[in-house]
Amino acid sequence: MSNSADSPQAGSSPVRMRRFRPVRVLTVAVFALAGLIFFTSFNTAKGTNIRTDASLLKLSDLIQERSHKNGRLGENNATLREDVEALAERDDGSTKAEDERLAALEGNAGTQKLKGEALTVTLNDAPPNATAKLPGYPEPQPDYLVIHQQDLQAVVNAMWQGGAKGIKVMDQRLISTSAVRCVGNTLILQGRVYSPPYKITAVGDPEKLQKALTASPAIQNYMVYVNVYGLGWKVEEKGAVTLPGYSGTVDLHYAKPVE
Repeated sequence: MSNSADSPQAGSSPVRMRRFRPVRVLTVAVFALAGLIFFTSFNTAKGTNIRTDASLLKLSDLIQERSHKNGRLGENNATLREDVEALAERDDGSTKAEDERLAALEGNAGTQKLKGEALTVTLNDAPPNATAKLPGYPEPQPDYLVIHQQDLQAVVNAMWQGGAKGIKVMDQRLISTSAVRCVGNTLILQGRVYSPPYKITAVGDPEKLQKALTASPAIQNYMVYVNVYGLGWKVEEKGAVTLPGYSGTVDLHYAKPVE
């Protein structure tokens, strides 16, 4: 038997019980999530349009800026090296034979200027609207119309095989640790970025250099694209030229295991 104090009295209004409604909680959660997304988007954009390629343009500008900076640092380093060498020659106390041996080593290392008869090869991209010039060849893909890393390496390797005493790519001297690398449609060489046309100059016997270029299988393959799709190829004898000495660092950089 229930207590009268706990039961509703006759004639009084019925008591309405509030039921838990999951739909309301779900609605609140959706609005909260939408607000979080809007806040995150605003914080990421920082007032810019995140649907454009402006960030990519800024990255390319940064790469060009660093490339120019590396060029200036290389020039400053070359000047300082000349000053150090001048002081060393004056006060090192070495003999004439030792100085001659050191000069020969520096010449082989590519850190000194080199003068002699030279041959220059220029490679360039094909026109963007190029079509197949010879029958039996497919219409070009975009990949067919640009200079690739292996094309530059083929010319450099052929020139070494042709007895080149020194090689310059664009305005930089190559040494034994130089790496000719391409990223996309640009050449990255010793911390600097270049766009086509690419010029490669070698000091040596022009006739032997020409024969080495002609005999290279990789260059023979490249010449197919020259004749069919119009990739750029120009070989010139430059007479006597002076290659600059390598002015960058000679320290080796390599990966180290994590301890």
